[in-house]
Amino acid sequence: MSGSSTTITRTVSFVRIVRRMREPAQTRRLPISIAQRLSYNARMPRAFGLDLSALVLLVLALVATAVAYWRDPGLPYLGAKSGLSMIWFIVPRLVPALILAGMLQVLIPQETVARYFGQKSGMAAIVAAAMAGMLTPGGPMVSVPLLVVLANSGMALGPLVAYMTSWSLFGIQRIIAWEAPLMGWHFVMVRAVSSLAFPVLAGWLVKMYYHE
Repeated sequence: MSGSSTTITRTVSFVRIVRRMREPAQTRRLPISIAQRLSYNARMPRAFGLDLSALVLLVLALVATAVAYWRDPGLPYLGAKSGLSMIWFIVPRLVPALILAGMLQVLIPQETVARYFGQKSGMAAIVAAAMAGMLTPGGPMVSVPLLVVLANSGMALGPLVAYMTSWSLFGIQRIIAWEAPLMGWHFVMVRAVSSLAFPVLAGWLVKMYYHE
């Protein structure tokens, strides 16, 4: 009896192995990579497109070119040469900023941002976003890509407005590099104290009166 039971058990095990080998590859449970576990919103544009702002800029550029040509046929060439020379200043800053935005997009889980700064967040999220705006270094090449990442990760409009308003008013790098040396720390302190509540107030107004 024990020998036949062992034979039956081995036969059943062999049949199970054969059935599993015949299963489609899609139905097998494969290990999940870190990239598959990440949850982030990929709503950022992936292809070339002309939106309203791009069309307005294009029309303005064409109109300015026509006016310059009307004044002097040689002016459009000089203007284009001067404008294109800025590429060497912008590209070394823009490309790393875009790569940083993409890396942050996959490193910051959507659940984390939505939990603490999403639609159900309160004043604490607005205050935290305002403080983060004050501490964000760099110019628009850093702050704007980060803002896009946070928006695509589920941050509500209230904290987003508080962050951008705070960065615009209290960008620490701009204050240290430009405002304090040119205007003095007394002016910086008076301006900062008088406008300290604006980021939180702006975020609160958005939260109260604008429903997404």
